[in-house]
Amino acid sequence: MDGTDNDVVMDGQDHLMTATTTTTSGTSTTNGFMGLGGSLDSRNGESVDGEDDEEELEFGGSYPRELRERRLLATGLCYDDRMKLHSNADFGPNPHHPEDPSRIAAIMTTLKKAGLVYQGSDADLLKIIQTEPYKYMWRIPAREAKREEICLVHHPTHYTWVEELSNMSTEELRALSIQKDQGRTSLYVGSLTFEAALVSAGGAIETCKKVVEGEIRNGFAVIRPPGHHAEFDQAMGFCLFNNVPIAAKVVQKEYPDKCRKVLILDWDVHHGNGIQNMFYEDPNILYISLHVYENGEFYPGRPDNNMIPDGGMEHCGAGAGKGKNINIGWHAQGMGDGEYMTAFQKIVMPIALEFDPDLVIISAGFDAADGDELGACFVSPACYAHMTHMLMSLANGKVAVCLEGGYDLEAISNSALAVARTLMGEPPPRIQIPKLCHEAARVLAKVQAYQAPYWECMRPGIVDVQDMTNNNSLRLHDVVRTAERQRLSQEYGMIPLYVQRDHIYKSFENQVLATRDIHAAKRVMVIIHDPPALRATLDPVDASLDGHNAWATEGVSGYIDWAVRNKFGVMDINIPRYVTKPEDMDSHIQPFDEAALSRHIEELVCYLWDNYLQLYDVEDLFLVGVGKAYLGIKLLLITRDVKSKVSGVVSFVSNAPLRPVKSDVDEYLSHWYKDNSRVYVSNDHACWNNAELTRKVNKRRFGTVIRSKYKGLATMMQEHKKEVTTWILARSSSLVGVEDAQGETTEDDKM
Repeated sequence: MDGTDNDVVMDGQDHLMTATTTTTSGTSTTNGFMGLGGSLDSRNGESVDGEDDEEELEFGGSYPRELRERRLLATGLCYDDRMKLHSNADFGPNPHHPEDPSRIAAIMTTLKKAGLVYQGSDADLLKIIQTEPYKYMWRIPAREAKREEICLVHHPTHYTWVEELSNMSTEELRALSIQKDQGRTSLYVGSLTFEAALVSAGGAIETCKKVVEGEIRNGFAVIRPPGHHAEFDQAMGFCLFNNVPIAAKVVQKEYPDKCRKVLILDWDVHHGNGIQNMFYEDPNILYISLHVYENGEFYPGRPDNNMIPDGGMEHCGAGAGKGKNINIGWHAQGMGDGEYMTAFQKIVMPIALEFDPDLVIISAGFDAADGDELGACFVSPACYAHMTHMLMSLANGKVAVCLEGGYDLEAISNSALAVARTLMGEPPPRIQIPKLCHEAARVLAKVQAYQAPYWECMRPGIVDVQDMTNNNSLRLHDVVRTAERQRLSQEYGMIPLYVQRDHIYKSFENQVLATRDIHAAKRVMVIIHDPPALRATLDPVDASLDGHNAWATEGVSGYIDWAVRNKFGVMDINIPRYVTKPEDMDSHIQPFDEAALSRHIEELVCYLWDNYLQLYDVEDLFLVGVGKAYLGIKLLLITRDVKSKVSGVVSFVSNAPLRPVKSDVDEYLSHWYKDNSRVYVSNDHACWNNAELTRKVNKRRFGTVIRSKYKGLATMMQEHKKEVTTWILARSSSLVGVEDAQGETTEDDKM
């Protein structure tokens, strides 16, 4: 037998085609061409793939030397019908399984229909091979992986366990499938599972080897069963052998000078726990996974052994491998092009460029694709093309794509086609990137913070909290509030009000200020507002922040000034977005969630009403809500009977939800709120983008909603100040000593 790479006959045996293939014209060529459609199972004489037996000639064998030297290389394609022999032995009432043999057949059919796989006549075959074989995908013969190759990443007892499946009876296999297809293991087996798994791993190996050798430009291994869940000592998650790690270790071992550093990019919707754990301490393999995490609840979930890391973003590797494990774990399903493209631009590509790999292997699961019900995400074929294109800029274009999951046949086929076309040199299609989900943006910020200690490109804008704490540094929101308190004290004599509630005292210490004579004032304005918005221009070199390039913007002080000049008592309530604790060490801390914010605000406003506001002998009480904190007005109105004391309510809303005011015990409350409120909503608020929402917010329970011409809280408050103060004056029962909206004294005051 010579050393020529030959295609195998799809009969599950070790027979090889001869290197010489006789064409229909009677001539012979030595290019390893083979008719996949005519592959017969020697045991029953039927086509293994179930398709017609019309001969289809495909590329294979050794790539023309002259074209290799000129770097006119084709994209490789590895496929073998024997991988379809792995099927479910449990023929129960629901025998269908998502990891079905038709997955790879559907992809191959789509590649053929798109013209990426050669299906022409023998007469044109020689000319194409000699002149432009890169027009089609070049066939990479699959083979069975060797035991010693598989045991580079798997324990020998695991190999033996899979091997023994071939010796089990059908009854034993069915019982084992029922047992294993439960919980985290989630696996089925059949009589030919071992053989199919060997070919799947061998296909990954051969694809990576051809790419590293430079015989092809890049390659796509359409293989199954998948591999990225398989642990070193057990099968799980539809996976028997972990194909990509096996291939990575083989090429590192056989080509130490050409392939030392490998990047494995896993975009399967599920975390590749097996790949992570195999390379968790390996400094030469960078594993990046984009997956749905859902706080550890999404498959594969948390391991039974809590010492083993899961797919959380805090798990960055160990020992020499610190920083070489990157988990971009989405908070929920439903992610799409906006989230994946941003993750690539902000995390994946900067780190990959800094790592500078010799080979890129994509663990290409397509279950995040739009249309896959199991993944329930919305990644488009165009997005997969763009991600592939970005990865092709690494490692001199040496990219090997190995199929993992993906269970909707149309979605997986269209996505694989987009990737294949990109590998072959087609530019990615034009794409309209949706806006990034806010929660996903926070996920990416936290990933950056976790990776900052290990990667230079991740450090700009990231603060070492432990170092700040050790240096007795102050958080900026505390500095800003202290400065506000001092300014309001100096200009208006405002002092802190004591909040005598143990569990909210520290949260709102110095956050509630009042003018000294508020208890004697006939008119009182209560302003409950968000903290000032911080805006800054970072240094373009090191992303540092200079104080002279930063601003704190707020519109509240202008209203306090007007109220004090018009003899109003003023209570200023600042609602912090988060109350830091000594144990907070994260570089990026999310603000209070809706539930926590509601609890804090409700307890505070009720305390202030019960202990201060309802006790004042006030004739006119006005409530002003600003930003997310305007939730406090709703909570006060529905938990306390304040209608008889409140003369009017004014709110400014930019990017916060609009709050309905409705009570089960006070049917008149919504009517009162409509008649006694003005709710200014920014021009770019989401409620104006939908006719149904616009109709809804005009109902009385939302108050008198006014669409502002302006955007941003500070701008709205400034531009509507004259209108608001005029409205407040018109509703005041006593105007003695009150200025008009322009600041002039009224006739009553002159008299």
